[in-house]
Amino acid sequence: MLIDDVAGAVLREPPIFPPSAAFSAQAAISGMDAYRTLCAEAERDYEGFWGRLGRDALTWKKPFSTVLDESRAPFYQWFKDGELNASYNCLDRHVEAGQGTRVAVIFEADDGTVTNVTYQDLLQRVCRFANALKKRGVQKGDRVVIYMPMSVEGIVAMQACARIGATHSVVFGGFSSKSLNERLVNVGAIALVTCDEQMRGGKALPLKNIADEALAMGGCEAVKSVIVYRRTGGKVAWHDGRDVWMHELMQAESDQCAPAWVGAEHPLFILYTSGSTGTPKGVQHCTGGFLLWAAQTLKWTFDWKPSDVFWCTADIGWITGHSYIAYGPLALGATQVMFEGVPTWPNAGRFWQMIERHKVSLFYTAPTAIRSLIKLAEADIKVHPDSFDLSSLRILGTVGEPINPAAWMWYYEHVGRARCPVVDTWWQTETGGHMIAPMPGATPLVPGSCTLPLPGIMAAVVDETGQDVPDGQGGLLVIKRPWPSMLRTVWGDPERFRKGYFPDDLGGKLYLAGDGAVRDSETGYFTITGRIDDVLNVSGHRLGTMEIESALVANPLVAEAAVVGCPDETTGEIVVAFVVLKGPRPEGTEAERIANELRAWVGKEIGPIAKPKVIRFGENLPKTRSGKIMRRLLRSLAAGDEITQDVSTLENPAILDQLG
Repeated sequence: MLIDDVAGAVLREPPIFPPSAAFSAQAAISGMDAYRTLCAEAERDYEGFWGRLGRDALTWKKPFSTVLDESRAPFYQWFKDGELNASYNCLDRHVEAGQGTRVAVIFEADDGTVTNVTYQDLLQRVCRFANALKKRGVQKGDRVVIYMPMSVEGIVAMQACARIGATHSVVFGGFSSKSLNERLVNVGAIALVTCDEQMRGGKALPLKNIADEALAMGGCEAVKSVIVYRRTGGKVAWHDGRDVWMHELMQAESDQCAPAWVGAEHPLFILYTSGSTGTPKGVQHCTGGFLLWAAQTLKWTFDWKPSDVFWCTADIGWITGHSYIAYGPLALGATQVMFEGVPTWPNAGRFWQMIERHKVSLFYTAPTAIRSLIKLAEADIKVHPDSFDLSSLRILGTVGEPINPAAWMWYYEHVGRARCPVVDTWWQTETGGHMIAPMPGATPLVPGSCTLPLPGIMAAVVDETGQDVPDGQGGLLVIKRPWPSMLRTVWGDPERFRKGYFPDDLGGKLYLAGDGAVRDSETGYFTITGRIDDVLNVSGHRLGTMEIESALVANPLVAEAAVVGCPDETTGEIVVAFVVLKGPRPEGTEAERIANELRAWVGKEIGPIAKPKVIRFGENLPKTRSGKIMRRLLRSLAAGDEITQDVSTLENPAILDQLG
């Protein structure tokens, strides 16, 4: 399970970018001494540190007296005797402070239409929908599934559930009817909030029809209400008594709704991890700890200030959309951009155009999006970020997977104009918020490294027995102490939670992230080497797929690459690379010539052992509509297996034929 340092050549002697004196001077965390002071406070008085943050960041109806209860470890409890409401913290307290006219959400639709929603507007809409949910029989503790596109109405539905103490479970709008059915059944939902159609890239995609299919599959008898947001006016089937239009419900309701005060440990939401096969895994997050960390990390990692315009490009169906769209920014009273469409429509300059138009200062997106836009931008200057006024940008961020150094440098130089810090954030659905990430006014940046743990996060690299490994040696990434925003359990399966995240092999007290990592012997910086199950064993040598991918993408011909292993009788596994070039997809002898060139390149960058045995070229990689590469499908293609998994979440299913 360990990742040897055979691939370290890709990341050796990388450039270091210290924060400028001017940036540090205005930053909330100014300089490494300020960072170390916070870390020392957490080391010295762990509960006191978290208690101070909890009191400062949130408004409590009933203040907590207990910070951390470890008596049922690993089922930790934080602020358990405190009471609060997430919606009140995100909306009411800002309006009560005189900030009701402040813009909460700048919503840009797929067709470019822009709508500004103030905190007062958002509060009234949330109250109306909260009252509507109650009238439909939804009570505190009930579960509501939200199957919605990127929309203000999606935020309204999430916040309304929180307001009345219902637990929401958002399902990404690109998931199939089968995936939706599994989640409806597993969570025991009594209501479903959906949409007639969603707009993506100029196309209307049916959601209500998919929802109807999911409900017809059985097991969803508890669902008594299907509330439908009318986005396009497209034709949908209707079930009288069960189905109701969202706007009609809200029109009849008051814009006043008192928040339901809940305990800090009350389940705020259940979010299912990827759409892979097997029993759905519902990650359960609580109210107090999650909200604290979503707000605090946005302040620290993005150095948020009231004058900023923040834009997280994630979907609300993922944890990033929960922490850094639906809750974190609103808890701070921030102004944020929310986007319905895709970054390549009507052209690949859409992101840069929107940053220019809305004067975005904090921009947070995925490495997959960056890499795909590099190829398109280098081919057409009209959509290149150099062709847009991006002077409003102050900080750039990446999320979702490790970013390879070449893409980091392009992002830094062409989007950030070599003046904006790039915060490479490592965290997970299970962690609730950033765990290892730079503080832009303090941390010197290294391309490809997420740098250092945030204050209060006790991260380490260990071996299979839970013992620390020397710096510079690969191992398993773990967190040694509980933190407020950690998942509380796997919904309905506490044993799966315990075995999966706190395994007995590591002593039952270390949180196992499932990622491999290496810590630099000089700086202490962490570099994520990939998922533990993405480690290849080639002739007895363990190779992290991330290093091989980084080497490939560092070649000037390559726009994107994904590496998987394929069983081999001789070597155990062979390396199979799926590559997207910046130019046209090669065929025949040209493809073989470039493949040999890339093999030689990887051999030079890493070593002969890492050379891909097989290289397949495609015009793209199989990705979900959120831009996540579906490596499990690539593993099937590499092995020559028939694709039997659900591919309905793919943005580009035809690419499988090209890569097969």
